[in-house]
Amino acid sequence: MMCPLRYYPMLRRSKEPTYLRFELVRYAREHGIKKAAPGDTTSPNVSVPVPIVKPQEFLQDSQRIGRGVQVGIGDWQTQLEANKQAYMAEFVQRQRFTGAYPASMTPEQFVDKLNRNAGGVLSQSERDALVAQVAASPDVAAGRAAALRAVAENPALKAGDSNRAFVLMQYFGYLRRDPDAAPDGDFRGWQFWLQKLDQFHGNFVQAEMVKAFISSTEYRQRFGQ
Repeated sequence: MMCPLRYYPMLRRSKEPTYLRFELVRYAREHGIKKAAPGDTTSPNVSVPVPIVKPQEFLQDSQRIGRGVQVGIGDWQTQLEANKQAYMAEFVQRQRFTGAYPASMTPEQFVDKLNRNAGGVLSQSERDALVAQVAASPDVAAGRAAALRAVAENPALKAGDSNRAFVLMQYFGYLRRDPDAAPDGDFRGWQFWLQKLDQFHGNFVQAEMVKAFISSTEYRQRFGQ
């Protein structure tokens, strides 16, 4: 999926290269970590599940994943991979995660709930392999983290969630707010753009999505343009 490069500096004008910011956006949302755990939620007047991730949480997570990474300098890929592993290990210890996936769950229950929240993206063999992996792990948290990452990075989840993630990032990046924050009161605007992006098979240029966001009154008033 193509990406409007001028969008990413709006996230927080960080010092990270644009390429890295794109990777962080793609990893933190498009790879479905927040979708697989704890899952999506609902919104009034909207017929489809909506994202639960919030802008501040997303920014903090993306900065953590990119910590100490400078693209093209040294073995940055190894550092990025280490950051991802550390992030997943910490994520499964968060209260919201442990509340949704208590320690009392069996490996089968844990993997099945991850898969259900992700939209049933695992094949039977993939599901069985993850159950066995979690059951065999001497470190429960590490086993859970590995299973969560496997589900979150599943190609089927990535393909099915990319448009939803892209629309969400427009709100985070251009408007710096949740889709249901004022002046909106629910996710109807997000759903409208999701439907339009789906209509154009993910082509945001043909959908005129970016153009609409940067020419909106809200965007111009927020950034003084």
